[in-house]
Amino acid sequence: MNVDPASTMVKSRRLVGTRCRDSGLMLTARNPDNVRPVLEVNQDEGFAMERKVLGFLSFFLAVSPSFAALKQGDTAPDFKTQASLAGKEFTYSLRDALMKGPVVVYFYPAAFTGGCNLQAHTFAENHDKFAAAGASVIGVSLDSISRLNDFSADPKYCAGKLPVASDEKGEIAKSYDIQIADTYKGQAVATMKDSRGNEIGHSMAERTTFVVAPDGKIVATIGGVAGDANADQALAVVQQLAAKRTARN
Repeated sequence: MNVDPASTMVKSRRLVGTRCRDSGLMLTARNPDNVRPVLEVNQDEGFAMERKVLGFLSFFLAVSPSFAALKQGDTAPDFKTQASLAGKEFTYSLRDALMKGPVVVYFYPAAFTGGCNLQAHTFAENHDKFAAAGASVIGVSLDSISRLNDFSADPKYCAGKLPVASDEKGEIAKSYDIQIADTYKGQAVATMKDSRGNEIGHSMAERTTFVVAPDGKIVATIGGVAGDANADQALAVVQQLAAKRTARN
């Protein structure tokens, strides 16, 4: 089963509703009170052209959100793990990152799959906006570090701007109460093919994003929307935080 890395791309505006189809996951929306749904999302025209080249194969996993993911006000579990930026490995520490400002910790199913490619592209595209709001972003998946070295350097996705961390055993995801799917319609997710035609090689974590304040408290939990909308909502939250900081000063 091949995965189209741009299977969610369209050239026109599309509606992201309370149930959205995403080629990484199909999720029933969980809308925390502090996050407003992004209803319309503009797609990048050039990036969307990939759909014509790669075809229209879709990859849908039906996953019901666990509703157990950590919520606003919870303390974000600290973690340290191997990560990759622009194809180079380094040790990532959430505690160290929080010393510099808010951190967006986003869990995604797998590198080189449709919704995740789009999500990484959107985060990378908005890298400067997150930085201007004083925030940093780290992606977390069950991918091996070798897969992430390729993903972090790919100019179409992370583009050398977005660091992605390896959680091969799923321990970080579990600490955030993230649901992990091992099979799809009786087939092991690990044996399915990604957009490059390679086996994914691991189970998949539910797509959920946490915005963590410097004090380690979660200020927003975002789930149940497509990859690009997820990134857009995270940006809106950190910009609101920045605005509040400015107002206090």
